[in-house]
Amino acid sequence: MTKLAPLQIGPVRIDSPVVLAPMTGVTDRPFRTLVKRYGAGLTVTEMIASEAMVRETRQSLQKAAWDPSEEPVSMQLAGCEPRVMAEAAKLNEQRGAAIIDINMGCPVKKIVNGHAGSHLMRDLPLAAQLIESTVKAVSVPVTLKMRMGWCHESLNAPELARIAEDLGVKLITVHGRTRNQLYSGTADWAFVAKVKQAVSLPVIVNGDINSPEDALEALRQSGADGVMVGRGAYGKPWLLAQVMAALDGEAVPDAPTLSEQRDLVLGHYEAMLELYGREHGVGIARKHLGWYTKGLPSSAEFRNKVNMIADADQVLPMLRDFYAAQLDRAGQPLGLAA
Repeated sequence: MTKLAPLQIGPVRIDSPVVLAPMTGVTDRPFRTLVKRYGAGLTVTEMIASEAMVRETRQSLQKAAWDPSEEPVSMQLAGCEPRVMAEAAKLNEQRGAAIIDINMGCPVKKIVNGHAGSHLMRDLPLAAQLIESTVKAVSVPVTLKMRMGWCHESLNAPELARIAEDLGVKLITVHGRTRNQLYSGTADWAFVAKVKQAVSLPVIVNGDINSPEDALEALRQSGADGVMVGRGAYGKPWLLAQVMAALDGEAVPDAPTLSEQRDLVLGHYEAMLELYGREHGVGIARKHLGWYTKGLPSSAEFRNKVNMIADADQVLPMLRDFYAAQLDRAGQPLGLAA
């Protein structure tokens, strides 16, 4: 395939059209910083509830924090009240966001029952009001993330995309599933082509992009302008760099060596403890440790033990010992642990 052009999102240029998806409880500042270190065109914050942002709750401010390496920063907001969304967007613009992303794709019951996320695909007049209020409230570009529709009987993503374009949205991302599918089945990359044909905006394809090969096929089927990588990056923050290389027609870099992975995991763990505090960080880090170690010898036993420990200082030597055993088994030098 021909090398993809940079993404132009209003005045913001993204040189490589490979984007890290916003994933609640996963793509916090430590994880996004790590992904950006390996290579990513753009990262997006975790979804932030607009009402919580306006109230400036501790959690919303924590989600809105970023590392300078991530700039330009895309902040994702969710909500159902146009006035509150507009105010939250203004606050994030004032905090330095270069892009405001509106969530109309989250399928989680708590969000949908609050008439936000993918519920808005069932109420296009309200969706239009939210978009219009947000676009008018800020001078930075506004983007939109959606699904194919609420269900297969209502695949209205092309219609919502046209509405969004008319109201001034600058880029659209489509997850190739309906809300009712949640994360089951397979993403329909070919459907995204209908959204691409409906608008003149850049369109990003999302869903089930777990490898460079998936990214190439998703682009072939959708005709999209770029890809968004979500769950495929669990435990593999280097995946986006591999996808970038494939899209550029370059040799795909190998995954980090075991010793490099050990240092990466230890550094990521410490960064989470620093952000959340040692008491809360140890619990938040468990899922990441599970993803990093999955598939390695004795990893299930390690996870079962580490998931029972509430003391962060006990986990660190366990991590070092686990990777030392992996390196010994693989016959690799131990090197220096971070």
